[in-house]
Amino acid sequence: MNSISALFDEFSYKPRKSAGQNFLVDGKILDRIESVIECPPEDVLLEVGGGYGVLTDRLRKKTKNLVVVEVDHKLFAMLERRFMISTGVRLVKEDILKFDLSSLKPEAPGKITVAGNIPYYLTTPLITRFLTQSNSFLRKIYLMIQKEVADRLVAKPGTKAYGALSLCAQYYAPAKKLLDVPAGSFKPQPKVDSAFIELAVRPRPLLNPVDEKNFFALVRAIFQSRRKVLSNSVKSLGRPADQVTRALERAGVRPDIRGEQLGLEKLMELSKALSEA
Repeated sequence: MNSISALFDEFSYKPRKSAGQNFLVDGKILDRIESVIECPPEDVLLEVGGGYGVLTDRLRKKTKNLVVVEVDHKLFAMLERRFMISTGVRLVKEDILKFDLSSLKPEAPGKITVAGNIPYYLTTPLITRFLTQSNSFLRKIYLMIQKEVADRLVAKPGTKAYGALSLCAQYYAPAKKLLDVPAGSFKPQPKVDSAFIELAVRPRPLLNPVDEKNFFALVRAIFQSRRKVLSNSVKSLGRPADQVTRALERAGVRPDIRGEQLGLEKLMELSKALSEA
């Protein structure tokens, strides 16, 4: 394969800082990423942002059904040069936030496994879309993201990094940090380190739609006022004091602790107690 510099020169391509384009060039990191990604033979493997194809080349060894979505026209041309005639590789020029993921859904028991090295600015909207709109047919999501965000996704109750994002991930798809990736592994080099994560998507929701809405309202109330004790955070939902007291007692939660000390199961229990108080 041509070096990244030679390839970019050939296509008169210059990575755009405004688009968050940082390309992974560390072969050892790529080897480790290749080794941790799992894709059952019945799944479609979706690569988000093919870039110049360095990860694509490794992903195609893992499946006979690889779909690569890339929106940048020059990067797409590079992918066409390398993979247009490759068996089992389909290239799609599209914005991943607009792409109809359901169009890739294979026959049961197959699902979609996702992998990609994405711009940092895409992290929250992309993960949110995957988990809230497409969770029923996704199996696992492997992404390179900013290390700080990865730390928040895997954070435990009572820690500084623990917050609404941590609980959202735990609710829809428990997160695991697979490896830390230093900034020097990319070209151009970003100002922060990265991490490669796995999100194991739950096959079905933990709560019905009404209870889920109430649960996330409670989560927002808690983390919009982290310094407040739990009883005061819950009152911000507009609940009368006597209802709050009954719910806390029913859930076995002390009113004087902070909500950030509670894990997913206890917060779901408290949310249910509030709806029944």
